[in-house]
This record gives sequence, C-alpha cells and structure tokens, in this order.
Amino acid sequence: MTTTMAGASVVVCVDGSRAALDAVRVAAREAAYRHRPLRVVHAFIWPLMGVPVGPAPGGPPEGGLRHQAERYVADAVAQAVRVAPGVPVTGAVVDGAATPVLVGESRQAALMVLGHRGLGGVAGLLLGSVTAQVSSYALCPVLVVRGEPLADGPVLVGVDDSDPSAEAIGFAIEEAAHRRVPLVAVHAQRGPAVAHQAFPQSTTGRLERYPQVEVQHRHLRGAPAAVLLKESRAAQLVVVGARGRGPLGGLLLGSVSHTVLHHAHTPVAILRHCAYQR
Repeated sequence: MTTTMAGASVVVCVDGSRAALDAVRVAAREAAYRHRPLRVVHAFIWPLMGVPVGPAPGGPPEGGLRHQAERYVADAVAQAVRVAPGVPVTGAVVDGAATPVLVGESRQAALMVLGHRGLGGVAGLLLGSVTAQVSSYALCPVLVVRGEPLADGPVLVGVDDSDPSAEAIGFAIEEAAHRRVPLVAVHAQRGPAVAHQAFPQSTTGRLERYPQVEVQHRHLRGAPAAVLLKESRAAQLVVVGARGRGPLGGLLLGSVSHTVLHHAHTPVAILRHCAYQR
C-alpha cells in the first residue's frame, strides 16, 4: 500500500530566496527517491492587493512583478533539473496568498517541501509563520528544510502509541530506505524510561518492504521536544506526527511538533493524521 496518490507530485514553493533554492534541491532529490514528478510553485499575492504587476510604462518588457515571479520559478526549475536530471519538472506562478495557495496545492501532492525562512515582507513565501500554518493544514506530508543536516546521519522519528505516530514511523522507514541510512526511533517520556512495543503492528508491512533499514530504538527520559531537539544534532532528518498523546496533545502541532519544527538542527517532516490517509 502506498502512502500517497499514484502520480502525485512533490511540490516545492519558491520566493527567490536562498532558503527556497535549498528547498528546491531537497525536493528534487525527494522526487527522484520517490519516482515522482516535481512541481515548483510561487504564490503571487500582488494581484490580491491591487498592485500593478506588469512592466512600468516606458520600461523594459521584462520588467514588473509578474516577470520577477516567473524568473523565480524558472531559476528554481533549472536548479531542480541540475540536481535530478531524470525527474520531470514543471513550474507555475499561482495568484493568491502563500498559505491558501500551498494548502490548495497539497490536495494533489505526495509531499510538500518548504524552506524555513524566505525573503520576508508581504511577498515572502517561506516565512516561519507560513511554514507553521501550511504544516498545520496541509493535506500531505510536509518537509521543512532547515538547519545543517549530517549527510551520513540517521533518520530520527519521534514515537508514541498514537495513530499519527504510526504514520510518521511509516514515512520515516521509507525515508531511511531512500537515503540508505539507519532509522532511530526515539521514545521520550518525562518519567523513568520504560521499554514499549517496538513499533505498532500497522507499520509491519513497511518494515517488511524495506528489510535493509537498520532500526535502533532509544527509550529516553525527558520532555519529548527537548529530547528530539538534542537528538536532532546527529540526524539528517527528524520525522514527527501531529496529534499524538500526552500533555498539551503530545505531538500536536503547536507543542512538540511546533517546537521541533522551529528549533531542530536538521530538516523536519510533519505527518498529520488526515494528511496521511490518501
């Protein structure tokens, strides 16, 4: 069973910033891993604000805000093709504010890739606030590119006994297989560390499909967010599910997931319960 719709694209959003181009490189590799096409999107807010978007009177025809947006997309598409030559890449400038545009794109996406920070200002796509909003409402998994991941580090997944945690585990197993690195499952609790069932039964099929993935379990004492942040220093990706159990909703985006999203030392993938039911 696949976790996403057949033929769905990996979607990456760009705003001309360095963070956006970093996200494009990651998205291109993810698309190659998954044998998916890549779609590059720029959310173009200016028409909603009544701002002229064409060339200035008497100015060069390549001037204007819309041409600038098209250039952002063209540069990102070229970057993606260089990183993953075999991946089909398309680009689009979509009128609208960043969050609704990206949530709309997520309806048909296998994965959404965002930069953690962008240009800022009214037109900036990849601001932390937009990233948090899209991670909260997207209808597909969201991968936020941030920090300095270790190229040979493991994939790290936060584990509890909730359904979203099981979905995060499934995603993390696939990522570890694609990246050819171990998977480290972190079980964190405030009281004394107690061993739990290794993984939910619902993830058995994924483990059988990727028997080459080495799985390590760590039962650690401490607040889940603090433990995951500390462990993220040695990882190349952290995966968390939204709406887990525990105080303040456990892995509910806004508590553990929110903290990890904004402070991890490496890229973060957010798996919402409804986002994984495709």
